[in-house]
Amino acid sequence: MKIFILLSRMPYPLEKGDKLRAFQQIKALSQKHDIHLFALNPGQLHPDALEHLKPYCKSIKVVMLSRMHIFLNLLYTVFRRLPFQVGYFYSPSIAYKIREKIKQVNPDVIFCQLVRVAEYVKDIKDIPRIIDYQDVFSRGMEQRAEKAFFVLRPFLNFEARLLKKYENKVFDWFDERIIISGQDRSHIPHPDRERIRIVPNSIDRSKFQPAAGVKDTDLLFVGNMNYEPNIDCAVYLVREILPLVRKQLPGLKLEIAGADPSYRVTSMASESVKITGWVNNMSRTYAKAKVFCAPMRMGTGLQNKLLEAMAMKVPCVTTSLCNNALRAEPGKSILIGDEPQSFADHIVTLLKDENKAAVIAENAYHFILEHYDSEVIGRLLENLLDGVKNKKA
Repeated sequence: MKIFILLSRMPYPLEKGDKLRAFQQIKALSQKHDIHLFALNPGQLHPDALEHLKPYCKSIKVVMLSRMHIFLNLLYTVFRRLPFQVGYFYSPSIAYKIREKIKQVNPDVIFCQLVRVAEYVKDIKDIPRIIDYQDVFSRGMEQRAEKAFFVLRPFLNFEARLLKKYENKVFDWFDERIIISGQDRSHIPHPDRERIRIVPNSIDRSKFQPAAGVKDTDLLFVGNMNYEPNIDCAVYLVREILPLVRKQLPGLKLEIAGADPSYRVTSMASESVKITGWVNNMSRTYAKAKVFCAPMRMGTGLQNKLLEAMAMKVPCVTTSLCNNALRAEPGKSILIGDEPQSFADHIVTLLKDENKAAVIAENAYHFILEHYDSEVIGRLLENLLDGVKNKKA
């Protein structure tokens, strides 16, 4: 099949969840199908982006979004009453370019990632369309509003309401829909939301696999450190959980790694809290860790950081919020702590009891192979395409 994939961001570098998910899907689908990629790109295009995508794509078209472009898009948004998450990326001139490219490619199916680009194809009726919600923007916005400075709350709540209505409308524009987890699907307000297929992210076992070496990092947390849920997690970890851990393990050290750390993160750096910023080879960072912790209190979707750590046999502690999407068995493959004290107790247990840590890590590794291997996710995507074919027939 010829698949036209429409993205709101060029999927490289892989420092954000939507980019990593899109890259994984393109790589998997390219094994049996011809991929024609059309990507918007706010900001500068990474010099290696095309080189990394070319092996999997028959054609690649990138349209840059300048600051002026985005400003005009947002003005257009106000008149159309679109969510800002959508309007930021929508332009009538880009819509024309997308339609022309679709005519040129004449694809068998159009695959859109995120509701950000749904507006571009909502009126195309003669080609089957798939939407990947990935996660639920409206729920994420509601969570941010709950913790935001009071001046920002009305705007964030307004955006959340617009997004919820829009996510509901998007359902009816597409022939097939996918989402990253059952937890996220439950927040889509459409009455037929159970028809949304669950397609998680996969793990690249060529990059993330168990590695021998010196474990000189007591605790590790990674992520895009300019993303509010990760910032909140890092602050919560350092300010509320670590003091409880240090009552039993005074010399404990934490490393926080990931792109673009905000001032709220870098300001916490100390002799016992290392802020590394961007890491070229994250697998080496995981390999040095004794325990991986992700005490996420907000955010949606599936945490790739947990998949990667578990695939490398690093025992993990997280919250119910994360595990509701992951679906690992608490106490067997992962430990769950929803309060500072319980989270701290789990960290201490894993650091003091090497046998228990090894059992948790081994179970986690096999859990990932069973549920999140690239071949497993590849089959889910092929089943999705079969569903589109059947509807077309």
